[in-house]
Amino acid sequence: VQLQASGGGSVQPGGSLRLSCVASGFTLDAFAGGWFRQAPGKEREGVSCISSDHGTTYYSHSVKGRFTISRDNTKNTVYLQMNSLEPEDTAVYYCATMRDPWCTSTTMYDNDHLGSWGQGTLVTVSS
Repeated sequence: VQLQASGGGSVQPGGSLRLSCVASGFTLDAFAGGWFRQAPGKEREGVSCISSDHGTTYYSHSVKGRFTISRDNTKNTVYLQMNSLEPEDTAVYYCATMRDPWCTSTTMYDNDHLGSWGQGTLVTVSS
C-alpha cells in the first residue's frame, strides 16, 4: 500500500501548480482522498478532500476559490490544482486516503478516519 505524491516545486506568487497522488497496491476508488499541508512551525492543515464518487468536496477557508481537488479512479489518482498561489501556501503537501468513502472538515482532523499517507511534496511560493 503506497501513495506517491508529486508535482511540488517553486513558483512565483500568482502562479499555479498541480499536485498528483497516485495509489499503488490498493484500489483508491473506495475511499475519500485528501490533501494536507504543513508549513514550518505550524500545525498540519486539512486543505481539501473529495469523496470516493467525486460527489462531495471540502476546501479549507484559506484555499477555497483557488484550489480544486479532483480524482480519476481509472488512474488511481487524486489531484490538487492550485491557482493564484500565495506565499502563505508555502508548505510540504501530503496526500492521504480516508478510511471512509466520504470526508468532512471534521474527519480530516480525526485520526480514526485517516488511512494511508504519502510522502510530502514541497511547494514554495516566493518572488
